[in-house]
Amino acid sequence: MSPNAAVRTKTAVEAPFLAESDAAGRLWRALGHPVERAFATLREWHRRIRARAELTALDDRMLEDIGITRVEAEFLSDKPFRRE
Repeated sequence: MSPNAAVRTKTAVEAPFLAESDAAGRLWRALGHPVERAFATLREWHRRIRARAELTALDDRMLEDIGITRVEAEFLSDKPFRRE
């Protein structure tokens, strides 16, 4: 199978309504990358929200086990989700 055939197959699976014309397929591939990055960013933000919520749920002994204090845990959990 040629590399172009693989791309067309992937496009047909991802967006069957766009696979009918090559121009539409190129458009989908061009727009797909920014959309994928946007979803990846949203997934990362959601992961941070969950991780910070889990951090605040830990007791002092568990925090000590991972090497941080309650004050550090509160500082980390108070950060906006979009900041690393």
